[in-house]
Amino acid sequence: MAQISEKRRKKAWSMWSERRIPSEYEAVSHRLHFHFRRSPAPFELDPDIPLNRWYKQYREGSQFQVEDWEGFRDPDRLTYRDYVQLQKEREVYLDNLIDEFERQDHYANLSRPWVDLLEQLYIPSRFSGHVLQMVALYMAQMAPSSYITNAGYFQGADEMRRVQRCAYLAKALSLDHGESLADSQRTREIWEDDPHWQPLREVLEKLLIAYDWGESFAALNLVVKPVYDSLFNDQFANLARHNGDTLLALLHDDFTLDSQRSRRWALDLVNYAVEREPGHRKLLKKWVEIWSEPAYRAVEGLAPLFAKAREPKQPQEVVEAVRTAHKEFLERIGLD
Repeated sequence: MAQISEKRRKKAWSMWSERRIPSEYEAVSHRLHFHFRRSPAPFELDPDIPLNRWYKQYREGSQFQVEDWEGFRDPDRLTYRDYVQLQKEREVYLDNLIDEFERQDHYANLSRPWVDLLEQLYIPSRFSGHVLQMVALYMAQMAPSSYITNAGYFQGADEMRRVQRCAYLAKALSLDHGESLADSQRTREIWEDDPHWQPLREVLEKLLIAYDWGESFAALNLVVKPVYDSLFNDQFANLARHNGDTLLALLHDDFTLDSQRSRRWALDLVNYAVEREPGHRKLLKKWVEIWSEPAYRAVEGLAPLFAKAREPKQPQEVVEAVRTAHKEFLERIGLD
């Protein structure tokens, strides 16, 4: 009987062209988008159906193109398995954190003025957070390489973490401070009608119709999300910490890790594209300029609410801090 070799046979990866064995990350990420630049149409259907025309216009037709997107790598090299394990550990940490604060009757000990501010400034953020999730998933779906798509999908999942915790806290607060805090219709009215939220709602709704995949990436990952994360994960978290809501501050400290990962892959994608097509720096700067002022107006709309806390932050201080953080981010990627 022939003996079976103890060594595992090396596998073949038909789409892999480099003269080395791909890593696990590369094996499950490489050239999954069989439909990119496929002739005569992305999908094996009538070239004139809406699906094919959409991709040809907003992906293949985008100005944001390079010869080969398959060379890009997420700096964190995350596979789906890696991401699930990473976030499982983080979610266990957040669950334990919440359990510990709830054992200490944390919500009941919050002052009524602070809870009122949460109702106006924090609880409606589940609506804005959901928009960030939808745009991340759209941008990822339209991306020309699965290396980009996977990073975008993980970013969308990150947004869901933040939304889910916000919704949970709304219900938890309602048990001690009134059922209206968990009333989705009431919260929706704040989101849709409160003047402080309207500049943010405007820029997010426009973001939903930025269909060009390159502009969608630039608007979301280079402007709106960094500005939004700075406002909530930094400025609002600090406000919570100074007003006795340590739990909320710690939650957003954890969400900051997601934001940092998002910025890492966005920075690397910009560098990858600009190295191959230097003219893309001008293109990205144009998109950043278009989207920055609406994003800053969104911060200016919400900043006055920071002054309503018992331990307030001055609106201008909030605005300047967010602008400075965004400017520093743009400097790091050469788009200032």
